[in-house]
Amino acid sequence: MLPPGVPRKNRNHHSFPKDFGYGEEEEADIEGSPTPSDSKPRILLMGLRRSGKSSIQKVVFHKMSPNETLFLESTNKIYKDDISSSSFVNFQIWDFPGQVDFFDPTFDYEMIFRGTGALIFVIDAQDDYVEALGRLHLTVSRAYRVNPEINFEVFIHKVDGLSDDHKIETQRDIHQRANDDLADASLEKLHLSFYLTSIYDHSIFEAFSKVVQKLIPQLPTLENLLNIFISNSGIEKAFLFDVVSKIYIATDSSPVDMQSYELCCDMIDVVIDVSCIYGLREDGSGSAYDKESMAIIKLNNTTVLYLKEVTKFLALVCILREESFERKGLIDYNFHCFRKAIHEVFEVGVSTPRPVGSQAVGSPCTKVVALNGTPRNTV
Repeated sequence: MLPPGVPRKNRNHHSFPKDFGYGEEEEADIEGSPTPSDSKPRILLMGLRRSGKSSIQKVVFHKMSPNETLFLESTNKIYKDDISSSSFVNFQIWDFPGQVDFFDPTFDYEMIFRGTGALIFVIDAQDDYVEALGRLHLTVSRAYRVNPEINFEVFIHKVDGLSDDHKIETQRDIHQRANDDLADASLEKLHLSFYLTSIYDHSIFEAFSKVVQKLIPQLPTLENLLNIFISNSGIEKAFLFDVVSKIYIATDSSPVDMQSYELCCDMIDVVIDVSCIYGLREDGSGSAYDKESMAIIKLNNTTVLYLKEVTKFLALVCILREESFERKGLIDYNFHCFRKAIHEVFEVGVSTPRPVGSQAVGSPCTKVVALNGTPRNTV
């Protein structure tokens, strides 16, 4: 949400917005068939009615409580949500109503799919998914023929109500049927990725992280930088987080443990909440995240969580042992080198033109804004 009096401007996909805040973004809706307003890559949210598409968008990008999504009305028209005004990831999310008719002559599906980076199809795992599989096949086959570069993602959603065995069986069944349908249509080259998701735990953030990472052309470089950083600092695991959405833009090459990821997400929430309560000025001005932002949490199992600001949108959250944290000076020096390298990576990205729809990240801005709330001059 932009501060009062600040106009919302069209921005290209090579730059960050000048303002940054926490809270719900204004949602622009498009009547009928949408038209592209700018060159940002798109992520499409599609699926049958009541499958949970709008709830996913609200929980991940607008900090809505999962329980509040029970009161959301069913989507009856296409909603376009510009994420880039408060987030590092620079794209639009288009939330489609469940009753979209691809054969309606007023629906310009070629224009929509041509500018799409990823298509997320949401299937309600607690419902009979035979109809959903039919719509999935129709959707991805039509999109693939228009734009074979699209990343096709399937969220097997609302699995919080299923037992572990039922989750695995449902995923196996949906995976088998969907790929059989593609094979029957001679579309073996079309690859579907499957995720078990729920808005009541961190699985939806983990799944969205994987989707967004595929749209980041700098991902191999970021992973390499993180590997170098942790190997020289005695750190066990590191995540590069988009602070607002808690999507992790990159992590090191070691496997992601869901419990570790949840700890890091919770740390971001704690730090932001405490800063908003105690860190802002008396008149309520200031911000909750700036270049001085830093937090240390020591757990009772000799584990340390360490958060540092990287850019106005990104935070590095590390997991390490107390004995490794005794060399904090070395870690901070290595972090300084890492942070400088991250800025250089995206400065290069600004000067390198890329095709529309191929990437979802802008460049870091040198103006930084707040987490500890202490009055500071922005750079």
